[in-house]
Amino acid sequence: MSETGIGARVARLEDRRFITGTGNYTDDINVAGQAYAAFRRSEHAHAAIRSIDKQSALDVDGVIAVFTGEDLAADNIGALPAGWMIHSKDGSPMNAPGHPCLAQGKARYVGDPVAVVIGETLAAARAGAEALMVDFEVLDAVTDVMKAASSSVQLHDDAPRNTCYEWEIGDKQATADAFKKANHITKLEITNNRLVPNPMEPRAALGDYNSGNDSFTTYTTSQNPHVARLVMSAFLNLAPEHKLRVIAPDVGGGFGSKIYVYPEEVVCTWAAKKVRRAVKWTSDRSEAFITDAHGRDHVTTAELAMDERGKMLGLKVHTTANLGGYPSLFATCVPTYLYATLLSGQYDIPAIYAEVDAVYTNTVPVDAYRGAGRPEATYVVERLAEVAAREMGIDPATFRKRNFVKKFPHQTPVIMMYDAGDYTASLNKACELIDYKGMGKRKREAARRGKMRGIGFSTYIEACGIAPSAAVGSLGAGVGLWESAEVRVNPTGNVEVLTGSHSHGQGHETTFAQLVADRLGIGIDQVVIVHGDTDKVQFGMGTYGSRSGAVGMTAISKALDKVEAKAKKIASHLLEASESDIEFKDGAFSVSGTDKSVSFADVSLNAYVAHKFPSDEIEPGLKEGAFHDPSNFTFPAGCHICEVEIDPETGVTDIVNWVAVDDFGNIINPMIVEGQVHGGIAQGVGQALMEGVSYDETGQLVTGSFMDYCMPRADNLPMFKVDTTVTPCPSNPLGIKGCGEAGAIAAPPAVINAITDAIGHEGIAMPATPQAVWRAINEGAKRAAE
Repeated sequence: MSETGIGARVARLEDRRFITGTGNYTDDINVAGQAYAAFRRSEHAHAAIRSIDKQSALDVDGVIAVFTGEDLAADNIGALPAGWMIHSKDGSPMNAPGHPCLAQGKARYVGDPVAVVIGETLAAARAGAEALMVDFEVLDAVTDVMKAASSSVQLHDDAPRNTCYEWEIGDKQATADAFKKANHITKLEITNNRLVPNPMEPRAALGDYNSGNDSFTTYTTSQNPHVARLVMSAFLNLAPEHKLRVIAPDVGGGFGSKIYVYPEEVVCTWAAKKVRRAVKWTSDRSEAFITDAHGRDHVTTAELAMDERGKMLGLKVHTTANLGGYPSLFATCVPTYLYATLLSGQYDIPAIYAEVDAVYTNTVPVDAYRGAGRPEATYVVERLAEVAAREMGIDPATFRKRNFVKKFPHQTPVIMMYDAGDYTASLNKACELIDYKGMGKRKREAARRGKMRGIGFSTYIEACGIAPSAAVGSLGAGVGLWESAEVRVNPTGNVEVLTGSHSHGQGHETTFAQLVADRLGIGIDQVVIVHGDTDKVQFGMGTYGSRSGAVGMTAISKALDKVEAKAKKIASHLLEASESDIEFKDGAFSVSGTDKSVSFADVSLNAYVAHKFPSDEIEPGLKEGAFHDPSNFTFPAGCHICEVEIDPETGVTDIVNWVAVDDFGNIINPMIVEGQVHGGIAQGVGQALMEGVSYDETGQLVTGSFMDYCMPRADNLPMFKVDTTVTPCPSNPLGIKGCGEAGAIAAPPAVINAITDAIGHEGIAMPATPQAVWRAINEGAKRAAE
């Protein structure tokens, strides 16, 4: 292994510009003469719009223009679509009304954009938005996901009972039969709390119009600029694709919240033509709380059936999922095909049946957030597994190993075909690293100090490498989920790689370059990665679902195969040998069995010296492209163990030990992978202990700032012990499975399982704040005394 090749712990190349303040984010970009946008948003969760008095804003000094939903409609600008068709169990298509970029008729959540004010300065635009008079008729609101379907409040005329779909998966009869055979049934009521994504960089957009060629440029904080362009062109009718350029420069985190097309980038781009000036908007943090798509928000009843030995026989799940005020781009598939298809976990469960009801409420739209459905599924399965083991008096590690899938490939009852894994190996290594055998001693020692100590397991699995186009197409996806790449070798031997994946914290500029440098035998400093610009990269599906390694890098690998094949042809002419005798290793082409060789740099230069080769055999240049459409999902899996210590006097939970053993298949850069795991765990711990969105009954967001919405800090986390096991993925040539979401998936059940172990009962939900833990301890003591 070279110092910069595959498997090396290479420091991230992009970090120099980030830590020195020389990154180039959307808010850093300015166009001469640009104007500024400020959005007038609904302060009501549900309200009819009687009238909007534009003049009240136009009278403010520096205001250039005011636009409403009627103006967009007059220009035939469409509504934001849901990108995944789901059918209810009766076969009917989902009820998925579009989301107008500026509200038309009524507003459906606090923060719904009603109008935009364009100003000479940001201050003028904001002053105009504050002055804009909107006559609302306030309507009753519904925010409780469990009350939405029965409420008299109706958000959309074309979504009766506020219901998007009532969906099912699995074999209902087989599951019912399995439960009839059960010796023990564990039942839980589970809430997966709503979260605000809070990436470090708020969203921003800058729209520019070129009247000379009637084209638009949109700079935006997007995880997938090509999809943004496609949606704005094909569905919103903003401009033809070849007249719309979308650029996503450096992006400061996304966690899924920047996958979607939002109203602001559409409106800014459209408005640029109306005012004949570039229009810029940057969200502040308060605005982000009420506009960025939220995550999670499920309420679930789940039952797990076991035989007398604790072998799982069947699983029944009913989930009600909150979509918020409108169906966002991926929202409809998150509680269905990204959630229920993973309800088998790592376990060999013969029968599974799940129902999911998705409903609308007067809240911010909900969509994919780090893990997207997989954390929700893991939380259900791992809470059930832990509680079932306790109820049956079986050690939780033993219970899990007894039920693990052990033979591969394994067909689950809920679509997925697991291709490779060794779940017992991950659990055994994690138990060794955390000294599981010594837990009893540590628990007794903590009790002597007046503390409550507990340990919790989470053996998770996720489906990544999103996704085989044929599979997702058959399940309702609006587009294929392949990826593209182009490798351009310059005459001097350095390489440009154009990728449809997008980097916003994952380290692609390093890991992708490691792959290329390793394959071509050149220095990593000779490789540059180009992404995020629809005028440079032909097309790509972006970054989410831990797909960039398994899908994006495989596309690069395929392009490298073509580069190598052409380079061998060139080398055969230079070395006057048969092409079949040419070998390529460590950056040099050689003739098998001889000492004749030529360097990659020499071949690169000669590729552009056209007269040296027969033109009918070799085209000039050395540039190749490839697309990769995966044949299956990838299935990262692992075991996380959390150990906590609780102060019963205050309810404060300290995480004192954390072990993560993950199977990500082959790893390109262990240091970057460890960083991804650390970050994911931090977000999962945040959900488990402190983060949680709260609305009042009128639909006002109570947790609308960091004063009320608590985020994890360094002192909330221990030093992590991170390790891996490896079973290479068989469905891509690199053997990669993906790592970006694992920590956020595994962490919440590990924490809650540890807390419930410490306090001795299951009566606590996320977020397990000190107040909630203190109350649970005292309620448990009260019940014990009775």
